[in-house]
Amino acid sequence: MLEIPVYVFLGFLESGKTTFIKDTLEDQEFVNGEPILLIACEEGEVEYDQAELEKNKISLVQVDDKEKLTLEFFRECQRTYKPKRIMIEYNGMWTTEVFGENNLPKRWQIVQVITTVAAPTFELYLNNMRSLMMSHFTNADMIIFNRCNADTKKQALRKSVKAVNRRAQIYFESEDGMPDMEVEEELPFDINAPVIEIEDEDYGLWYLDAADNPQKYKGKKVRFRAIVYKSPKLPRGCFVPGRFAMTCCADDVSFIGFVCKCEPAMIAPYQMRDWIYITAEVGCEYQKEYNGEGPVLYAEKIETSEKLEDDLVYFN
Repeated sequence: MLEIPVYVFLGFLESGKTTFIKDTLEDQEFVNGEPILLIACEEGEVEYDQAELEKNKISLVQVDDKEKLTLEFFRECQRTYKPKRIMIEYNGMWTTEVFGENNLPKRWQIVQVITTVAAPTFELYLNNMRSLMMSHFTNADMIIFNRCNADTKKQALRKSVKAVNRRAQIYFESEDGMPDMEVEEELPFDINAPVIEIEDEDYGLWYLDAADNPQKYKGKKVRFRAIVYKSPKLPRGCFVPGRFAMTCCADDVSFIGFVCKCEPAMIAPYQMRDWIYITAEVGCEYQKEYNGEGPVLYAEKIETSEKLEDDLVYFN
């Protein structure tokens, strides 16, 4: 029995979800004359044209309460509308556990999660509802920042996403709805210096940039302050110099760093959670810890360092 693709649209009210969905439903290649079910969980300024929907075999179901989104509700939708494709415009103020595997009919398969964000209001939502905003990014396959202008700091927006979801595709649209492909480089360090000095406050940016572009740093030397992480799962002479980073909220702190290889005697004097300055050459190779290729450090010098007063890495 064929699976039924489900497209989920996340984002706060007035983030552009409805406009994006309407544009998608105007694409005849997407609609393809097959019955589509559109489940809308909030109403914004932009409305759907009921006559236009019916003409294209699109059934609209309005839901105003998250508690109604049960397995039985979805099954009833399947029996009633018999859709070949499903689109869910989700309420940006609701948590997303309703999309758990056991809450959808067996044939329903989430194939794409798309998050829309109004760039001018992003910082406001981030400051006031950080955890909820980041949840819109965590499982998204595509994130669209719309209404960008000359003052939009696109590199900072990209950094916010990559902190919680490195696999997501990120797009920017200008105020007139046209694609905005320019993303300014704002690296606060000189990658062409003999030794790239990574300041404490820039570690998170360097980590994300190196993780996304390992070849960019291959053969270059870096120096930064870090915490020592040792594990019996790592080969002898290997450790991870890194930092603890807060990606979402105070309860969402994780350790980020790259595998480092050195002579065992270099790291032997240091214990777990000791602070060090490390100078290392960056390589790019397969590591099972990465499940693929990624940056690998080759330590040239390790020095003792004092602990930072504020030792967390922040991505915003």
